[in-house]
Amino acid sequence: MFTLEPLPFSKNALEPYMSEQTLNFHHDKHHQTYVDNLNKLIAETKFEDMSLEEIIKQTAEDIKYASIFNNAAQVFNHNFFWSCLAKDGNKRPNGTLSNKIESVFGSYENFEKEFKTAAVSQFGSGWAWLAEDKNGELKIMKASNADTPIAHGLKPLMTIDVWEHAYYLDYQNRRADFVDTFLTHLINWK
Repeated sequence: MFTLEPLPFSKNALEPYMSEQTLNFHHDKHHQTYVDNLNKLIAETKFEDMSLEEIIKQTAEDIKYASIFNNAAQVFNHNFFWSCLAKDGNKRPNGTLSNKIESVFGSYENFEKEFKTAAVSQFGSGWAWLAEDKNGELKIMKASNADTPIAHGLKPLMTIDVWEHAYYLDYQNRRADFVDTFLTHLINWK
């Protein structure tokens, strides 16, 4: 069975960019609900002793397991998202990842522009991801609802949650402002 992983920072650590109130709702309510639902759905099934990644891979393309996939992917996505946040986090990656970003996107600024476009243009709820394929090629991916790079054989490197519950209390309907703030003040490349 799964448990809600604690945040890797205190609930007020991201202020003023992400409020404690947002984290109380987002982590303690939304994320907890995905964990609880997943545990109920997998109890006494073949998925009960699998990792999140295994569950995601085995349920991604099977409509009869859509509820299990959605909840497992949302637990994974949120766990990953929390690790991508830090107040005044490292603004840019270094080393190999920095070199790959420069090579693929031409510059870090071009990467930010393309990533922001993906995040802002994601219709409805979802995610924007930086992921790597099996050949080590970088991809920016928009993902609706609970979709995740894991379901497509990609390795996630960084993500932003663009479901309204991720930003509405702090930014109302200004998703672009939330994405800018994430890229400027919150992104954690460690």
